[in-house]
Amino acid sequence: MSTAKEKRQQELAIDMKQGMDYDELINCMRCGFCLPACPTYRESGGNEAASPRGRIALMKAVVDGIMEPDEDFEKQLSQCLGCRACEPACPSGMKYGFLLENARDIIQKKKKHSMPVRLLRSIVFNELFPKPNRMRTVSTLLWFYQNSGIQKIAQTTNLTKIAPGNLSVMERVLPKIPHPSKLKSRPTQVKAEGQVKKKVAFFSGCLMDTMFMDTNNSTLFILSKSNCEIVIPKKQNCCGALHAHSGEKDGAKQLAKENILAFENVHADYIISNAGGCGALLVDYSHLLKDDPEWADRAKVFSAKVKDISEVLFEVGMPKMILDNQIVTYQDSCHLRNVMGTFSAPRKLIQSIEGVTYSEMKDADRCCGSAGVYNIIEQEMSMQILDVKMHEVKATKARTLVTANPGCLLQMKLGIERAGLQKDVRAVHIVDLLAEAIRKAEENLNNLNKGKKI
Repeated sequence: MSTAKEKRQQELAIDMKQGMDYDELINCMRCGFCLPACPTYRESGGNEAASPRGRIALMKAVVDGIMEPDEDFEKQLSQCLGCRACEPACPSGMKYGFLLENARDIIQKKKKHSMPVRLLRSIVFNELFPKPNRMRTVSTLLWFYQNSGIQKIAQTTNLTKIAPGNLSVMERVLPKIPHPSKLKSRPTQVKAEGQVKKKVAFFSGCLMDTMFMDTNNSTLFILSKSNCEIVIPKKQNCCGALHAHSGEKDGAKQLAKENILAFENVHADYIISNAGGCGALLVDYSHLLKDDPEWADRAKVFSAKVKDISEVLFEVGMPKMILDNQIVTYQDSCHLRNVMGTFSAPRKLIQSIEGVTYSEMKDADRCCGSAGVYNIIEQEMSMQILDVKMHEVKATKARTLVTANPGCLLQMKLGIERAGLQKDVRAVHIVDLLAEAIRKAEENLNNLNKGKKI
């Protein structure tokens, strides 16, 4: 008689056989071009199972009935960052990210979590991220924590060190949460400052329009200054990236449909994202809903319009930008580079700022170890990758470290804390840097007009 565990593995093997794209699995030529691009392969000392090629072989072995989908199998899929750096390196055009997300979704449907984990996942995936009002409530609680004196007391008395893993450091690098009143009065339209060059629809996101609201405000400011007319659809929701990467594909599909509905009657030239992780899933809506007859074509139209803000700003042209003399380096957002194909535009924008000396970081295209909640659930590997990254940051001699995704930004701030570089290096989102540079240029011009020395 088989045990419950064995029965679950048998059912999981059947679901993998029925649910995985076998044509994509056999598309892997086993050439090994993906190996040097994979962070977990490198950091594991060359463990084949910790590579994209190895993980594809594991998936295929389960589908072919050669091996059972045991705990080691699940662990290898869990330890993948999902950075998708293997995809640009693959000569056969493997869509590894789609295989990984599909496998994780199948595994989650059969996984028997403990009651606390089930409750936590239900709250996060069903009751928090898809509910904008609740996201604002959480942000309000964080604002109260930061501004009531509780945070100061917790830090000075070392109460924050009770938090497991690196959460105590993460608490210190959280952005300043906007006042609750500002969260409730978000704009739905912003006019271009001059003659309109493009009409754009802005995907404001969930975390970006609460915890990182100042960055969204910088985005609207820059787009207006660059003569873009901006529409912000009110009924948009979370992009669903966290769901898709965590084996909650049905939730991701539902959020995709809500966002397509919110944007499809706007008639904008582009749908703009300022977060690499969000943008990557938005362009993947066409794949996510490809088997849904009602939504497949609508998803294609939506995804075709999605662009990262840096691409649009580079296309329409920026106003004059100035900063105090400083060395600046850039860390790629994995999904922005590997999925959306955006890598030169951010660099060119940074290099166009007067006073900036740009220093390219070695392996800037390699993952920082953030990967959504990876730095919490796979802390050891994440910190190993981050420490290597901070070594490369130091080598640039940069005063300012720029990235283009909120998770990457927090991870970079965490790395700065771990490396003791708080007095020497700051980490900023690219749109905040550009907004700072525009305001500096305007301030200099105003002072010049008033006859003041600059």
